[in-house]
Amino acid sequence: MVHSIYSNKDVFLRELISNASDALDKLRLASMVDKDLQVDTSDLHIELEIDRSARTLTVRDNGIGMSRDEVVEVIGTIAKSGTAELLGKLRESADAGARQELIGQFGVGFYAAFMVADRVELVTRRAGESGGTRWESAGEGTYVIESVDGAPQGTSVTLHLKPADDEDNLHDYSAEWTIREIVKRYSDFIAWPIRMTVERPGEGEGDAPSTEIQTLNSMKALWARPRDEVDEAEYREFYKHVSHDWADPLDIVHMKGEGTFEYEALLFIPSHAPLDLFAPQGRRGVQLYVKRVFIMDDCEALMPNYLRFVKGVVDAHDLSLNISREILQQDRQIQVVRRRLVKKILATVKDMKANHAERYRSFWTEFGTAVKEGLIDDVENRATLLEILSVASTHDPAEPTDLAGYVGRMKEGQSDIYYATGDSRAMIENSPHMEAFGAKGYEVLLLTDPVDEVWIERVGEYDGRTLRSIAKGQVDLDTEEEKKEAEAEREQQRKDFADLLAWMGTTLADSVKEVRLSSRLTTSPACVVGDAHDITPTLEKMYRAMGHEVPSVKRILELNPGHPLVTGLRKAHEQGGAEESLTETAELLHGMALLAEGGELADPSRFTRILADRLARTL
Repeated sequence: MVHSIYSNKDVFLRELISNASDALDKLRLASMVDKDLQVDTSDLHIELEIDRSARTLTVRDNGIGMSRDEVVEVIGTIAKSGTAELLGKLRESADAGARQELIGQFGVGFYAAFMVADRVELVTRRAGESGGTRWESAGEGTYVIESVDGAPQGTSVTLHLKPADDEDNLHDYSAEWTIREIVKRYSDFIAWPIRMTVERPGEGEGDAPSTEIQTLNSMKALWARPRDEVDEAEYREFYKHVSHDWADPLDIVHMKGEGTFEYEALLFIPSHAPLDLFAPQGRRGVQLYVKRVFIMDDCEALMPNYLRFVKGVVDAHDLSLNISREILQQDRQIQVVRRRLVKKILATVKDMKANHAERYRSFWTEFGTAVKEGLIDDVENRATLLEILSVASTHDPAEPTDLAGYVGRMKEGQSDIYYATGDSRAMIENSPHMEAFGAKGYEVLLLTDPVDEVWIERVGEYDGRTLRSIAKGQVDLDTEEEKKEAEAEREQQRKDFADLLAWMGTTLADSVKEVRLSSRLTTSPACVVGDAHDITPTLEKMYRAMGHEVPSVKRILELNPGHPLVTGLRKAHEQGGAEESLTETAELLHGMALLAEGGELADPSRFTRILADRLARTL
């Protein structure tokens, strides 16, 4: 049963130490509730004792202990929780100070010892009683129980260890370094000292070895202390401990949740992105503790994927864990904590953006691409994410902008926020789609991350203004006065090019949806654009790479009526030029338009052959 619950045998010691810590908490609380209970609480501690020759490990505490009846009820019955019983009594108590949540779960947690031990002995005496109880079992369904005299107050659990077995991941738990490592990992922040007597070799040759008592855990749960009592050096040291990072954190988030559900959180925003930030199996940074007992690394339930770079600790006073404490159940408490943590992190970044420009710039450079993933899924915090968003734009070649800054610079009469996507800034700026916007002085957001293709479509608008791609739909940047002045010329162009457009539409029907005249081109002969609601080629390619079947979308070929190549093609068509030559020219126009925006040719070899033939004729 135990082997089916726990995936890591090392957690047996975590469970026993948690039970011991719980017993110490119970004794302290009992001394507060029962004034007649004569107990010494001046040196409450947990003691570990190793006997290598006998291959035993003992976990001892001087806590509340158990009576014989409690041993039968709690230890003799699998999954019976002594702490659960105490909590029920405490909740009924009129003493509000006694209403403290305890993590310990005698029962299944205690039985984890049988993963590493052939036989387990327990000796206990309840505080205030004179007689003790001894319990022993080999974990085969039966146990022996007897009364003993002279047992000290508290509980000791002695494990008769199985032989080490590397193939079964069964370590040598009689080795000092093994015990130290487990305590450091799982129980370093337990509030009570965990002590062990260790043997040290003599200082000189022939000197007898000596022993000393060492405290194995730090007991320094920084998150449980008020922020004004923790200095920056302690925060930095703790960050490096939980993150294994060599650099100092960029920012620190220290928060406490109170009310019906209590927790503390100490979170850090790193100063640089980890190498596995975009790896599918990359580590998340938040560790989960319950009452200072380590439960799990990389707690996915407490932090959304787009904030996976956040490091730190969340210590909850009471959470719904499964029986092995290894997997969180998805309940309302978890969701409440997650929402509060996310809002606090985003508020910290927002403050950084407003008051610490250099730190914010560093943050966005390192983590901006990951944060933008939140715009896709986190609808609840989308408004805040849009506020902290930083993107490049044509307004400044070096400094990025935010959306509020863009809106503040919009031209009179401009209703949409224009953007362009591409592989690089240089490619976008040199794209034919940019020509009219550059000529008219319209600012365009330059989006170069693959995730930009997704979130910009999902968000759709900002501050009541539509986010509009300059590579989609019709573009008309002229004022009403300019439209009136150019109306006659445009009408004449439509008549002059009607036959050419119809012929090219038929000739290129396998490649394009339509051929039309463009109002967005000033120097290039042609460009390809999508309809207003078409999926972009980049997004189509991304979906296909992820294994999604998406229909192929034909795009629109726009021609610049003022370009010599286009006017020359019109004249050649009117004069009845050779069909094959005209068709090849039309294909070249379409191919050049695709290449100009960074697209891919359907048949590169044909394109290069036609181009080479044409160039040869000019020599």
